[in-house]
Formats: sequence, structure tokens, C-alpha cells
Amino acid sequence: MSDFPQTADIVIIGGGVMGASTAYHLAQAGAGRIVLLEREPFFGQGATGRCAGGVRYQFATEVNIRLSLASLPMIERFPEEMGQECDYRPIGYLLVLTSPKDVTAFERNVALQHRLGVQTEWLTGDEVRRRLPLMRFPDALAGTFHQKDGLTDPNSIVMGYVNRARDLDVQALTDVTVTGIETSGGRVTAVTTNHGVIQCEHIVNAAGPWAGLIGQMAGIDIPITPLRRQMITTTPIPELPADFPFVIDFGQSLYFHPEGKGLLTGMSNPHEKPGFDQRVDEEWEWTALEAAMKRLPLLEKAGRLSGWAGLYEMTPDAHPIFGPTPLDGFWLVAGFSGHGFMHGPIAGKLLTEIMLEGRARTVDVNMLDLARFAEGRLIHEYNVV
Repeated sequence: MSDFPQTADIVIIGGGVMGASTAYHLAQAGAGRIVLLEREPFFGQGATGRCAGGVRYQFATEVNIRLSLASLPMIERFPEEMGQECDYRPIGYLLVLTSPKDVTAFERNVALQHRLGVQTEWLTGDEVRRRLPLMRFPDALAGTFHQKDGLTDPNSIVMGYVNRARDLDVQALTDVTVTGIETSGGRVTAVTTNHGVIQCEHIVNAAGPWAGLIGQMAGIDIPITPLRRQMITTTPIPELPADFPFVIDFGQSLYFHPEGKGLLTGMSNPHEKPGFDQRVDEEWEWTALEAAMKRLPLLEKAGRLSGWAGLYEMTPDAHPIFGPTPLDGFWLVAGFSGHGFMHGPIAGKLLTEIMLEGRARTVDVNMLDLARFAEGRLIHEYNVV
């Protein structure tokens, strides 16, 4: 790579939505010479490119709701502000509850959402069944629905940020694998890669499920665990109504949403072991499909179009990690536990604030630091599927 940089002020590791958003927001703030590194041939091919593309306001903790309140409007405004269409579709998320324990928890969640200005609807079991006439939910006790939840295109969001960052003189490079991090006197000094060494003062670890491995290179323990999630898409289903929402059978972690003229469906495997395997587990795919067909018999008429697996980046409390580490100049924006894509736009802005001003202002995420794990300040999120 003839134009490979030898020096930078900031090197960002990871070219998914976190890294791309951070690169853009740092450049916009005039933070200096910035290099964004992605090991795949194209940006957004890691965890971002393998996610379902869902965006939602419905969460169970104040900080996650506030992240959505800041991030989702950025996605809505993306075409105007970033000059890139992103296919935001507010089809609504309908979460179906089949256990009394979940009903009690979601009553609290909805009360919190209402207090913060998110006007989630509460549905009775009968209202759920009326809203989903093609589905079988005899056991639905209640449900929640928010119309502005929905879908958007992950690749468009990533490339929008990458292209605008390049306009601001960020060097955004693909096919670059980070092999080590050099330090001296308790601070970072360089990133080593398969193309050479970049001397730098700051490193941003935005490597998603691989953030723990990057941390190990720097001698920093980061409690992020990769966990496989997989999904399939179907051939066209003509009977599917145009207003079919993103449906989550919460008790089974089973979900459905429109994809093209068919559906995307997936179900979390409660027995999945942590690891970096992104191959499709065919046995689990059949288990998930059988569960999906019981809820939506129409699926029996559809064919399998494609299937893939991706990685969640799980932390012990299912909340992200923002900010500094014990190694001076080594920063983190990772660990979003399955909802990083939707919070990526605001996350890059918040890390920029932390790096340049010492704390996050737009949303208070200062409690979501790495130190909370050692200090026992965990914040648990009920609504992760």
C-alpha cells in the first residue's frame, strides 16, 4: 500500500458504524490527522453488516432510551445532513409478551419510556391478535408498540460517514489488519499492522466483537464477549400486508420483519457458546424456523432465500463502554450488546466529546466507563433480544 500513513494523531480500529461515526465526528470537530482502519475489503462488513438493521426507542433503561432519542433522529435526518439515503422505514416494533413476569417488567419499561417522551402503546393480548391476524399468538398476554421504531440500511449509514469523513481528510483504509499496539511509559505510541507501523498519540478501539482482542494487544482487559446470532431471509410472501411491523416474540427471542417482498426471521440460541464462529449452525436454523412457522404459518409456503450469522458484542450488563482506559491515549467505544448499529450515529459524537472535552454532553453516558466493571457499577438492560 504505497500511500500507507506512517503517522497520525488518532488511529481508529474498526470500520463499522462505531468507527465510521467516530472518524466523521472527530474530523468535524477538527481533532487532527485521523486514520480509520478496517481489516475487511469493504467497510461495514463485520458486525454492522450482519445485523438485522433494526432501530428502536423501546428500551428498559434510561440511558439506552436517551441514546435512541439522540441517535434515531440522526438516522431520520441522514439524507439531508450526510447526503446519503439510508432507507429508514418506521414500520414499528411490536413486542409480544407471553409471560406474567415479562408483562410486569414491560409495564415498568413503558412507564419509563413515557416519562422520557417515548409514547409507546400498551396492547392487550386481544389487541396483539387483532394487529397480527396472520400470526398465531393464543398465549399473548400483552404487547408494546412504537410506530417510529423500524429499519434502516446499515451499509448506507456506514458509507455515509466514511465518505463525509474522507471529505474532511480522514484516511479511511480497508484490508488493514492490526497486529499489535505499541506503548511507552503508560501511553500508546503506535499501531502495528500488516502494512506497516503508524505512530500516533491516540487509538480508538471500535472493533465491536473483536474489541477484547484489541484490548489484549494493549494489555487492557475489556469484558466484551462475542456471541453468534443468525437469521434467514425468505422468498416473496405475497400475502404479507404492507404494514407488517417488526414483530418480536419476546419470550422466545424470536423475531420477524419485512425484507424485500419476503421476511427476515431469527431466534437467539440460549445455549450459544461465546466465540468468533460466524458459520451458520444449520441445526439451530431449523429449530428457529420451526418456531417461526408455528407463529406465522405462512412461512411454510415460502422458500429460504439466504441465511447468515453475525456476532453480538456482549458486556456483563448489556450496556456499551465509552471513554478512556488505564492506558493513556487508548479509548473505547464498543460493547453495545446487539443494539450498536442503531446507537452508532450518536456514539461517535459522544466519544468525540469525551476525547476533546473530557466528558459526554449530548447524552450523559459518563457512567458507562470501563471502570464500572471493577467498581461494581453495572446497569442491567432487560430488553435485549
